[in-house]
Amino acid sequence: MGEGSGHRPTTAHDAVLGAAVERARNGDEAAFAEAYRIVQPGLLGYLRGIVGEDAEDVASEAWLEIARDLGRFRGDGAGFRGWTATIARHRALDHLRRIRSRPRPTGLEQDVLELPAAGDAAGEALDALSTEHALALIAGLPRDQAEAVLLRVVVGLDGPTAARVLGKRPGAVRSAAHRGLRRLARQLTGRGR
Repeated sequence: MGEGSGHRPTTAHDAVLGAAVERARNGDEAAFAEAYRIVQPGLLGYLRGIVGEDAEDVASEAWLEIARDLGRFRGDGAGFRGWTATIARHRALDHLRRIRSRPRPTGLEQDVLELPAAGDAAGEALDALSTEHALALIAGLPRDQAEAVLLRVVVGLDGPTAARVLGKRPGAVRSAAHRGLRRLARQLTGRGR
């Protein structure tokens, strides 16, 4: 699979994911839902690092494309995670280009549009704060390091797959991820300031 693959928890699901994807390609909707449940958390974390609060909208666009083109996909579970990350990255870059060309709603307009969430608000708030803090730290990295860290750690891709998603050499991605993680460690221990 690639070096260090034992360190990423998502790779434990690759065999299950590969089987689900194969069944989904043959029309099994429950298998597609299973593949979605395995891939979506990492994909959403990656997109949050790129587009911030618009991650869920971009992920929805990506999943529409993934569902539409699933019949053309060939590969295993790890390959599927890489393929979905590539599609999500393209949708994220398209989204960033679109928002540069049109104004965003004001804070008040956005508040009026948002409805309160159901469920355990306190638990969700704590989870969101820790996730937001981690993504904010990653967002402070240079873009190449941030994307490498997100793909390697959050999505769980190996070096060669992350390199294909980014259109770079595996060594460049490994190096960027290493530099980014080292920088994050310095920030967290306070030695970087």
